[in-house]
Amino acid sequence: MTTRSRTRVRFRCSAAALILAALFALPSPAAAQDDMAALEEQAVKAAVARIAPSVLRIETIGGLERVDRMLIGTGATTGLAVSADGYVISSAFNFIQKPSAILVTLPSGKRASAEIIARDRSRMLVLLKVAVDEPLVVPEAVPRDQLAVGQWTIAVGRTFEQDEPNVSVGILSATSRIWGKAIQTDAKISPGNYGGPLIDIRGRVLGVLVPLSPQQQDEVAGAEWYDSGIGFAVPLADVLPHLDKLKRGDELHPGLLGITLKGSDIYADPPEIVACQPKSPARQAGLQAGDVIVEVDGTKIVRQSQLRHALGPRYAGDQVRLAVMRGDHRVELNVELAAKLEPYENPFLGLLPDRTPTDKPGVTVRYVVPDSPAAEAGIAAADRLVRLADKPVSDVASVWEILGNYEPKQKVKLAVERGAETKEFELELASLPAAIPEQLPAARKAVEAAAGERPPVGEVELKLPEETNECFVYVPENYHPQVAYGIVLWLHEPGGFDRGKLVSAWKDHCRKNDLILLAPQAADPSRWLPTEVDFVRKTLDEVISRYRVDRTRIIASGHQAGGAMAALTAFSHRSLIRGLAITDTGLPGRLQVPANDPMERLALFIGVAEKSDAAPRIQEHVSQLQQMKYPVILRKHPGDARPLNDSERAELVRWIDTLDRL
Repeated sequence: MTTRSRTRVRFRCSAAALILAALFALPSPAAAQDDMAALEEQAVKAAVARIAPSVLRIETIGGLERVDRMLIGTGATTGLAVSADGYVISSAFNFIQKPSAILVTLPSGKRASAEIIARDRSRMLVLLKVAVDEPLVVPEAVPRDQLAVGQWTIAVGRTFEQDEPNVSVGILSATSRIWGKAIQTDAKISPGNYGGPLIDIRGRVLGVLVPLSPQQQDEVAGAEWYDSGIGFAVPLADVLPHLDKLKRGDELHPGLLGITLKGSDIYADPPEIVACQPKSPARQAGLQAGDVIVEVDGTKIVRQSQLRHALGPRYAGDQVRLAVMRGDHRVELNVELAAKLEPYENPFLGLLPDRTPTDKPGVTVRYVVPDSPAAEAGIAAADRLVRLADKPVSDVASVWEILGNYEPKQKVKLAVERGAETKEFELELASLPAAIPEQLPAARKAVEAAAGERPPVGEVELKLPEETNECFVYVPENYHPQVAYGIVLWLHEPGGFDRGKLVSAWKDHCRKNDLILLAPQAADPSRWLPTEVDFVRKTLDEVISRYRVDRTRIIASGHQAGGAMAALTAFSHRSLIRGLAITDTGLPGRLQVPANDPMERLALFIGVAEKSDAAPRIQEHVSQLQQMKYPVILRKHPGDARPLNDSERAELVRWIDTLDRL
């Protein structure tokens, strides 16, 4: 046991250890402390000895060396016996290389072959069936209601030596993490004990050790926290009720409802539904936009985070009883959660909105896309959209909210004001177009010069006090505080960049198209770290706090490795970023692309050189995104990999100009 662990144990000893210590006549404080430490060490050893026969060493043979460009290490891993007839639970992380063979060392020392029977894709576990000729020792699980913050935890693995398990000691830090799926410990957790048990001081199993993350859902999510004092375990008491299903070979999937909630602060905003995806469990059960969820299976819900905690542990196929407030009426209904949702495709009216600042409700039509539903219905530029699907329209965001409950080929009614008349139309929604208009009318009318002070314009240094990274922003000199500006977040490729050339390339575009250029820089100019996504997000938040920003036109962009970082940023912050423009790079290897969302729209502009080494992988990723119904525009250019030239950049700017399309 390490000095760090022993020190922690001395000050966080269990009630049982205190009682044992009180039975001895301790001659002095120093002697008492030594005796206490000895008792604690004995208790830990006894607990480990009790669980040891159930902790099995697993060896994987063959398989992939890399998974999505990530090098996969080799070595023994750990599993936990859960059934005497040869069933073993382990972490899915241990098998991401898809091994050709799996060997398990039994308590007797014999090695036996094993195969993966089923996976829990919600909690990232696998169930193995071992070809045993001796019964396995099944441990005792701690009931959920006996988990207590502050109690001892002991993480056990069997990877270094067969005879001696590897052990790390800590306390239970939390009982409901990763949206209710896991418990948390500050014991050292790493690939050395993934798949092994987290036990209490009595040798009972609290949970199965796994890497997990609240932001991502894949086998390696959370692995970056190894040995950090932030470790997770799936309570064994939660796994055992589903063991028979796993034994039958049935996969367990997260339960999906198919709703989008209003607002972006999950810890403060109420769970008001802004969109129910067509063909989703929510839509089929009768949930509607505007409903506010107030109960899940009798548990009161006030904030969005509480809803995520209530639904997070549920599996596909689970029945959930929901109570919602629909206006002044309480409505109760049953929903069966799904394993997957049909890919959502954003519908299209065929309009671009005028961006002239106004307090008048409604959306003035700037441009009608040729051959679109709006064009065929006879809607014209300068018409003012005031109603859609029998709901009032206040601004672009309200139109997006209404359209988020529809899909292409559905019919919708709308009303526009044309002069003193109100005209009504019914049209069939289309898919978003892949073409970018060659020319567009002005996005807004001229606005009178603003009186009073403006925030800083031109090249402005943006220094965040808590960050070492550098950053600057270019705000066009004609910035008007009443006009909303889009943001082009530009992330440099390794080796830094020429600031003067960057500003020169974007200056006229920013002035003419109401754009702000934001250029955060990596702490190490030679490379971006995935953890710097948080810094990049902070720079966006800072610009939004200083300037008037059009949230429909915020894009992340970059070339090669800078583009990969832009993709990671865009998919990590879907609530903020509406466009992703990257050249000569595919998606980052560990990025798990989320489903297309009715409200958190994300359009993609991808450029690739025909001779680029990345071209085949980029094409594969484009196909994947298109299958998921993301709106993707792919531009190929001859020659070797390079950043966009002037004409290509001009087309990119026109694409940005259409991101607020309706």
